[in-house]
Amino acid sequence: MFHKAVLLLYNRLLHFSRDDYQKFSIVNQYNNSEFVMSNDRVIIFDTTLRDGEQSPGASMTKSEKLSIAKSLEKMKVDVIEAGFAIASPGDFESVKAIADSVKDSTICSLSRALDKDIDRAAEALKGANSGRIHTFIATSPIHMEHKLRMQPDQVVEQAVHAVKRARNHVADVEFSCEDAGRSEIDFLCRIIEAAIDAGASTINIPDTVGYAIPEQFGQTIKTLIERIPNSDKAIFSVHCHNDLGLAVANSLSAVQNGARQVECTINGLGERAGNASLEEIVMAIRTRKDLFNIETAVDPQFIVPTSKLVSSVTGFAVQPNKAIVGANAFAHESGIHQDGVLKHRETYEIMSAQDVGWNTNRMVLGKHSGRNAFKTRLEELGHTFETETELNHAFANFKDLADKKHEIYDEDLHLLVSDNAAKHFEDKYELVSLKVTSCTGEIPEAEVVISIDGKEAKGVAQGSGPVDASFKAIESIVASGSELQLYSVNAITSGTDSQGEVTVRLDHSGKIVNGLGADTDIVIASAKAYLHALNLLGAKVVREHPQTAEGV
Repeated sequence: MFHKAVLLLYNRLLHFSRDDYQKFSIVNQYNNSEFVMSNDRVIIFDTTLRDGEQSPGASMTKSEKLSIAKSLEKMKVDVIEAGFAIASPGDFESVKAIADSVKDSTICSLSRALDKDIDRAAEALKGANSGRIHTFIATSPIHMEHKLRMQPDQVVEQAVHAVKRARNHVADVEFSCEDAGRSEIDFLCRIIEAAIDAGASTINIPDTVGYAIPEQFGQTIKTLIERIPNSDKAIFSVHCHNDLGLAVANSLSAVQNGARQVECTINGLGERAGNASLEEIVMAIRTRKDLFNIETAVDPQFIVPTSKLVSSVTGFAVQPNKAIVGANAFAHESGIHQDGVLKHRETYEIMSAQDVGWNTNRMVLGKHSGRNAFKTRLEELGHTFETETELNHAFANFKDLADKKHEIYDEDLHLLVSDNAAKHFEDKYELVSLKVTSCTGEIPEAEVVISIDGKEAKGVAQGSGPVDASFKAIESIVASGSELQLYSVNAITSGTDSQGEVTVRLDHSGKIVNGLGADTDIVIASAKAYLHALNLLGAKVVREHPQTAEGV
């Protein structure tokens, strides 16, 4: 009964002006957090698990999505768009699992402006402490004519119907005008006013195809807020794509012109060229308070651990020169820069590496380090273990690695934990041994022994290189019929004893999986990654690509 009373009070607040919001707060007794609507606060809406996953090859399993969602919750992200519940049974189960498990963030499911989508989203969100339905319809002339094949009046009617239906399920409804960046301003004003009247409390203006330019996009947001009579009864949001490399700039321009929610993703993951990067949005607002004079609730110390987790799960390596989370983001090689930073950090660094989760003070861990030192360092890096079994498994892997490497770096620890979190089933295939010969003028040959459900099998094959030979030797045993789509190697740390992280993407009858492997021997890491991918296929932790339904 108390929960219903809170929702009724929330509904009443929806009809107050934006200035009135600053006078009220609701204490959510389920997660002991205070929900405050304020013009001095930007809501961070993370869509890594929905739009980010729609990036080709980035499909995630339910357990992987849940692991990322918990990391986002720890980071204090306001809204987590957990998926597109109607897209597939797998997406529905992922949204449901996250809604049931995450309590400190609002959990959102996307839906088209269709009854079946909205009802499916509502069903997935039943267990959410705070749930949101995000419904959308295209509003640009090109989309309405060629995709929807609907007249503007029909689009408005369907939008209003969708918002009202969503409000029958949840109090928190977001409405998006797909392809708003190429929509006519008069029509946007008309449909947004109708959506707010129907009960939408958040209005999202997506630059769906990354067409906007910062000054123009910011002016669009300002114009909409000024022209729409009931704009003070909703929070205006933006969702920018990076086709012209301007997603972050467009988002920040919108914030300067009145937007108070930004939809973004970890590492800028997303369709085509990606989305606005969460880490860049948050740190720009935090670093340039002189210009924005606003805040976010995000705890930036968890940015780097979450970035590494997303990179490991998706197999999308972060480029070294990526802002905030790239390996070189806080690195200095120039003598002039080094001298300046040593004398006063702010001469060449506008933010602290520690603030976003990097560790500039190296703590040496090796084969003589104990379990407590291992656990303590991981906690400092933002990683915790739910069970002793998980800790014991990670520590055993740490000891194995310490026998191969003289010194263990933080990057190695991030990888160990990510690999440990991704393992949620018994492996069918395990690498027992691998012998590779590669000499100048001779064809490389690999001899591999793998365990299949506890029974060993041996395979021998030649290839164009040691890795190719190893994969062919494995296939000579398992005959999976899979097609190799991607082979990627990433050095975890510097030095010749660095771990190599290998990503292997396999396609089996339209099912795509990303296998991961790490080892100081890159050929062994490759074999591990290939077997990991086969284990994912065998465990059926794959699904169709989520783009079976449209997104913003």
